[in-house]
Amino acid sequence: MSKIPSPADMCIIVTYRCPMRCEMCNIWKNPTDKKQEITVEEIKRLPKVKFINITGGEPFVREDLDEIVKVCFTKSPRVVISTSGWYADRIIALARKFPKIGIRISIEGLSQKNDELRGRPGGFDKGLHTLLTLREMKVKDIGFGCTVSNNNSADMLDLYRLAKSLNMEFATAAFHNSYYFHKYDNSIDAKDEVCGNFEKLVDLQLKEAQPKSWFRAFFNMGLINYIEGNKRLLPCEAGNVNFFVDPWGDVYPCNGMEKKYWMERMGNIRETPNFKELWTSEQAERVRALVRKCPKNCWMVGTASPVMKKYIRVPLLWALKNKLRSLRGKPARLNRSSYNVGQDPRQGDLREIV
Repeated sequence: MSKIPSPADMCIIVTYRCPMRCEMCNIWKNPTDKKQEITVEEIKRLPKVKFINITGGEPFVREDLDEIVKVCFTKSPRVVISTSGWYADRIIALARKFPKIGIRISIEGLSQKNDELRGRPGGFDKGLHTLLTLREMKVKDIGFGCTVSNNNSADMLDLYRLAKSLNMEFATAAFHNSYYFHKYDNSIDAKDEVCGNFEKLVDLQLKEAQPKSWFRAFFNMGLINYIEGNKRLLPCEAGNVNFFVDPWGDVYPCNGMEKKYWMERMGNIRETPNFKELWTSEQAERVRALVRKCPKNCWMVGTASPVMKKYIRVPLLWALKNKLRSLRGKPARLNRSSYNVGQDPRQGDLREIV
C-alpha cells in the first residue's frame, strides 16, 4: 500500500442532466436527480491534484457550478470544463469570474453535421460564438473536441483546420461504449474511411512546430489502433494516478467500464470522507488488480494521457522519428501493435472476467 502513487488527475462528473440529444451518448436519457448529485462540501473531500476535468452530462446545468469551480481551484492549478456549449451566457459569465478556467466545447462536425449528431439545432453556432467570445475575453485555455463516428471523420479534418486558424486547442475521441455514456451499441463500421482520415490528421499534426502536436499525433495513432480492434498502444493503469467521481460520489478508475465485463467502484466519498483512506483501501487495490487484466481496449484521453506521461520514452521516440519523416515529406509510420512495458498479457484480450 505504501507504493500506491498519489493521484495527479481527477474527473468529476457533476451531473447526468443534459439538454443535448446526442446519438453517441444516452446520458440525456438517464438524468440524475439534482437533489442527489455530489455537493460542494463533498467535493472538498477530494485530494489536491495537478489537473481537474469537470464534466457531465452538461456541467452548466448545475446552479452552483461557480462554487464547484472555486473549490476545484483550491485543489488544482488547472481546471477544465467539458461542455456542449449550449448555455453560452453561463459559460461566459463563469469565465469572467475565473479567467484561468479551461473550456472545451464538444463540436461533432460542421454546422449541419454537428446539429444532426447532437440532436439540437443551433448547437454549432452557439459553440463557435462562445469560443470566439472567450477568445476576445483573452481566456487562453479554450478549444473544442470532436467524437468521431461513422460519418463525421471528414468534418473532423475541417474542424482541426478551423481550430488551428483560430489558435485554439483541438481534441479527438472515438465511439466508445461504457456505463458513463449509458451506451452499449456504438460501433464504427466505416473503418477504412475513418482510419484514413485519422491518418491524415496524424500527418497534419506532425507538420506542426509544437512538440505537443506530435504527441497528439501519437494519441490519434492510438485511436486508429482502437478502431481497428487492436490492443492499446500502452497499457491501461487507470486508478493509479487518475480517477473519476460520479454524481453520487462513487469513485471509479475510469469511465470506460461495462458491466458485461466488469464494473467495480474503488469507494464512495460519502461513505468514506477521508479520501486517502479510500484511495489506499483493499477495495481500491482490488479494482487496480482488475484494471491490470481488463479485457477492454479503450483509448480515451483520461486514461491514455497518464501512461503516455509515465512511459514518455515510447511516444517521444515515435514522435521524433516520425517528425523527421514528416520533414522529408513522408507519411507517418503507424504502429499497429502494443508496446511492451511489462503489462499483464491478459489485459485487452476480450475475455470476460468471472
